[in-house]
Amino acid sequence: MSSLADLPAAASVLLEECRKEPIILFEGPMGAGKTTLIKELCRQMGVKENVSSPTFALVNEYEKGDGNLIYHFDFYRINEEREALGIGALEYFDSGKTCLIEWPSMIPNLLPEHYLLVKLEPAAEGEERTMTINLV
Repeated sequence: MSSLADLPAAASVLLEECRKEPIILFEGPMGAGKTTLIKELCRQMGVKENVSSPTFALVNEYEKGDGNLIYHFDFYRINEEREALGIGALEYFDSGKTCLIEWPSMIPNLLPEHYLLVKLEPAAEGEERTMTINLV
């Protein structure tokens, strides 16, 4: 993905990948576009409601167009993994539902065995981004 104009195409590629693996981790510095990419991904999955980062709630739940659920996590503000356990993170991860996880580096010991890792890196200036996807 090089710019916002490329966002729908980048999300489409990611959507194909998440058909194989429902847990997707999003890494990148603040402002890299993690939530923006998740919004477009949700839009393409048929989510009609407002998609926003669950920074304070830790998890938001959305309904896809087919009626299945998506869980969107943001662990940026947690101080210890116990907080993620307190909201039932492991149960969400084991649910088989799509889980979109921002700031997974805050919960390294709770991550599932298999997932897609999406790394977003902003260019030195402007709105360009580099996106890499790896199956772990």
